[in-house]
Amino acid sequence: MFIRPLFRLVPDNTRIQFMRGRFMGLIVSAVLSTASIVLYFHPGLNLGIDFSGGIVMEVRTPGPADFNKIRGAIANEHVGEQGVQRFGADDQVLIRLPTAPSEAATQQEVNRVRAGLEQAIPGTRILRVDAVGASVSEELFRNGLLALGISLLIILFYIWFRFEWQFAVGAVATLLLDVTKAVGFLVVTRIDFDLVMVAAILTIIGYSTNDKVVVYDRVRENLRKYKTMPLRDLIDLSINETLNRTLGTSCTTFLAALPLALFGGASISGFAWAMLFGIVVGTSSSIFIAAPILLFLGEHRLRRDAAPAAPPKTKAPTAARP
Repeated sequence: MFIRPLFRLVPDNTRIQFMRGRFMGLIVSAVLSTASIVLYFHPGLNLGIDFSGGIVMEVRTPGPADFNKIRGAIANEHVGEQGVQRFGADDQVLIRLPTAPSEAATQQEVNRVRAGLEQAIPGTRILRVDAVGASVSEELFRNGLLALGISLLIILFYIWFRFEWQFAVGAVATLLLDVTKAVGFLVVTRIDFDLVMVAAILTIIGYSTNDKVVVYDRVRENLRKYKTMPLRDLIDLSINETLNRTLGTSCTTFLAALPLALFGGASISGFAWAMLFGIVVGTSSSIFIAAPILLFLGEHRLRRDAAPAAPPKTKAPTAARP
């Protein structure tokens, strides 16, 4: 027995002609991705300790943090400061120090900063100290980029194997555009780019791929069902038929990640904000980027055997015999 849902985001008889805006969607996406690439080179990503190396100290002060006193205490110890910023609550501070040449030198710098802070602001506590060497950070950065590249390559072969090469090229090209926009978002928001952000981008890729596979699967079904329908109309039909599922999944995931972004604290909020951005970009790109690319690549290939048959010839009427 089929139970009809009480609420649907999109009516069943929706027939939005998405492909009318295919050129605008591709142009806007290209502009945003190009701007993101420019931002990547200048001012660049705000690399976290995983990729930049150095020492990170999480400090809690007895009251609201006085950044001038903190910076003065670090300067008095003649330790090169890379940054002091609020980390969560008003009494929590994140201090970044340059990479020390050895583990012993790292411990000495941490002890000097701790002593200087306790003298300048009595009651200050060191909650956490992380140190990553330059060679380790370079290896982590290289492995992070390698993970992104391998994931895109595997997705290419998976979609190529499951569908046809037009689908695979469209999906991977769209994912590359999604990733560049995510990088631009991280540059603009100045969220630390570390291993957590690599995990966020990989999650965005997986979520976006799942959404595109749903649309592509319906396109493939309709290619078999409507053999004479123009590809443009067939893609519009497929998007409309999956629109409820697409928007429902996106809204559910968005609402689940929103509290983490707002109240999850500094340690997880960056991941959540990147996910929220990725959900919006991934959902919109499935409709306005992946589908138009498939239309351009498959216009004369996916429909090469779908030409309507010629109407049968009728015999000319013969004159009636007397």
